[in-house]
Amino acid sequence: MKLLTLDIETTGLNHNGNKIIEIGCIEIKDRKITNNIFHTYINPEITINEEIIKITGIKNEFLKNKPKFKEIVDDFLKFIFEYKDIIIHNADFDINFINTELSRINHNIKNIKEHFNIIDTLKIARKKHPGKKNNLNALCNRYSIKTEIREYHGALIDAKLLAEVFIKMTSSQTKIKITSKEITKKEEINEKIDIKVIKANKLEIIKHNKYMEQLKKISDKK
Repeated sequence: MKLLTLDIETTGLNHNGNKIIEIGCIEIKDRKITNNIFHTYINPEITINEEIIKITGIKNEFLKNKPKFKEIVDDFLKFIFEYKDIIIHNADFDINFINTELSRINHNIKNIKEHFNIIDTLKIARKKHPGKKNNLNALCNRYSIKTEIREYHGALIDAKLLAEVFIKMTSSQTKIKITSKEITKKEEINEKIDIKVIKANKLEIIKHNKYMEQLKKISDKK
């Protein structure tokens, strides 16, 4: 079984007036986290809310020379269309932002919910732990998942932690019942996507390698 965890960071909380600044995705295959990831920062072309800067550590100056959403969207969609099931914590938030970004550039894909089976871990957690806090931090604490690398909220780090939470949260089930919608237009969509390769600069490669080393250390300690 192949699944994908997805997380985003944004300039603010309302998708109508804000934009995505970071996307992180991590693959789960046969209930194990793999090194197959998608990660990018995005120039939103608007100012980030000061509270968001405090939470994410991502500053306006850092994003100034990053690609815009329209420049990464095809790579992003090509990556996620390899999967039928996408795991998101508080899925409506992320989906609303992604769909709004797609709408802004008049993309032929209007609603990603029509193409995937979305697994919302917040809904699962609320059923398993009613009356308790069920944000990502609370779930990591509940399932003894180490969060040392989470100094700030980051899409890639949170996608990794979400993958660990999902695996532990569903470990007692003998069979995970996940129903997937068939992506009937997958080939048609892939044909329409003209892939633009955006190469990372040296600093981004160094940061990415550092991310993966930190993530591997946590996995190795388990």
